[in-house]
Amino acid sequence: MLGSTGSIGRQTLEVARWRGYRVVGLAAGKNAALLQAQIEAFKPEVVYAHPEATRALELPPGTRLLDSPEAVAAHPADAAIAAIPGLAGLGPVRAAVESGKRVGLANKEAMVAAGPLLWELAEKTGAELLPVDSEHSALYQALLGEAVEDVRELILTASGGPFLNGPEDLSKVTPEMALRHPRWRMGAKVTIDSATLFNKGLEVLEAKEFFRLPLEKIRVLVHPEAYVHGLVRFDDGSLKAQLGPTDMRLFIQYALTYPRRAPTPLAELPIPGILHFLPPDTERFPALLAAYAAGEKGPLAQVAVNAADEVAVEAFLAGEIPFTRIPEVLFTLVKEAPEGELSWEAIYAVDAWARRRAREVL
Repeated sequence: MLGSTGSIGRQTLEVARWRGYRVVGLAAGKNAALLQAQIEAFKPEVVYAHPEATRALELPPGTRLLDSPEAVAAHPADAAIAAIPGLAGLGPVRAAVESGKRVGLANKEAMVAAGPLLWELAEKTGAELLPVDSEHSALYQALLGEAVEDVRELILTASGGPFLNGPEDLSKVTPEMALRHPRWRMGAKVTIDSATLFNKGLEVLEAKEFFRLPLEKIRVLVHPEAYVHGLVRFDDGSLKAQLGPTDMRLFIQYALTYPRRAPTPLAELPIPGILHFLPPDTERFPALLAAYAAGEKGPLAQVAVNAADEVAVEAFLAGEIPFTRIPEVLFTLVKEAPEGELSWEAIYAVDAWARRRAREVL
């Protein structure tokens, strides 16, 4: 489990308890107390934690401390769930794919930045890549048994975030307001991205790379009930959709048990009576368009806009810039992003440049 103390990590370990899985590796950040509890509960063979947290850990006999999340990712196992956020999660994803595992991707940035390279690597090693994000899992499920050449469009749904119904003027939005997501409790970065709709933009780019379809075949609908997670429209006009409760454990388990659907405690949850679908308001939430612009420009622009967003969101949370400044920074970095061939070296070089440039722009 890569990112064990985050939201996806905690839910994955709940699924492991449901299924009786042996958890052989945990990689985490600075939350030493929670990681210690996880170590005691699952008794993994290997562990990684941020250096600030390692001093507080007490490892039981048989558990070794490794020096990187990549080392945990490469440890022998049947599957890895990759949920270390941001570009920091790319190295562990690469290591898991290199080791030939099934990799459940909850880190969208890895596919956004390095999708073609990860697919090339998976084809060499025999690794499986399955989506954990609910929207991409929904599309994956809807596409099973279908010919990709018959797909007219993929439709990702968005709840609309905390500002779906106002305020009209977002320039006075505070971090506290943006962090109050009406539906989910997530990390601060993902929550702010949900508020700007850039999270949905990253998901568009992830879908482009994961399903290897043109950007123009991927669009977004706002769906406040968050019960339909993704739709596929085919050339004959028919639609297929994946519907179900908004509980990430459902999608985590599917990535681990595919192609089987094992029983869960979620099977009897009620079905909502009314569902709504709305076009996204890109005038109020232009960050979504910045993601599309990056996808149109090329793979290195996708790396740059992802890095710029991490810098801009951090500045907003620190009270240094207004909420509406975030998409301005994104568009600037897309415009200035270099063009060229995608490589592992280029990804990290462009990421470093984009972070420096975004700070200059700010």
